[in-house]
Amino acid sequence: MALIKTEEEIELLRIGGKILARILKDLAEYVKPGISTEDINDYALTLTEKYGVEPVLLGYHPEFADYPYPAALCTSVNDTVQHGVPRADEILEEGDVINLDMTIGYQGMIVDSGITIPVGKTDEQSTKLMNVTREALAIGIKQAKAGNRIGDISHAIEMFVTSHGFSVVEALCGHGVGHAVHEEPQIPNFGRAGTGPLIKVGNVFAIEPIVNVGKKDVIFDDEGDGYSVFSKDGSRSAHFEHTVVVTEKGPEIVTKL
Repeated sequence: MALIKTEEEIELLRIGGKILARILKDLAEYVKPGISTEDINDYALTLTEKYGVEPVLLGYHPEFADYPYPAALCTSVNDTVQHGVPRADEILEEGDVINLDMTIGYQGMIVDSGITIPVGKTDEQSTKLMNVTREALAIGIKQAKAGNRIGDISHAIEMFVTSHGFSVVEALCGHGVGHAVHEEPQIPNFGRAGTGPLIKVGNVFAIEPIVNVGKKDVIFDDEGDGYSVFSKDGSRSAHFEHTVVVTEKGPEIVTKL
């Protein structure tokens, strides 16, 4: 699997990325108190048909799971850190925060993006959590330039997050993307600057800070749905993600409008 994408492949990623950005915008506008996370998944499937893209998470079977993922996106509410499976009995309430994490395929190329949004109005701490995580993503992306190393991305994210009193989840990380949902290299959200694989023009990364209000420790729901990851201390979590292409001019975010 080529870590360096061709110009033709990058152009497809640009088109797919803008479509995914539209889908997430539409989903964010759809979210409100009283709907279920399954309702959000149903709407996501409708949008993939509308925009003519493939919901590649649906039926995706990672090595750790006993069964393929059953939905088009992950819906992680409050203390669900990542990989929340949409459910009919999970009803959103005013003040919740929800992460919408979606991966789509466009003409054989894959893009990945995620946002965390409030359900109605939420509390001040949750708002700060989302703002810090969003900014941490922007800071990490700035380091995704040729000649740097993966550790430069990781270190920048960690230093910004911890300076605001939050914790970076270390058990989950970003990754390469483009030909598959998960490619090398892994991109942790913590680490030392100047370490790790060299970043080159043509690399494509899914950079995704995952941040907890409380401690970094998480619990994997092996006995439940087999996918959800929760903060161990029950604190809220946020996640933002973009697919980024490394160009000669610097990092280019393809999953934004």
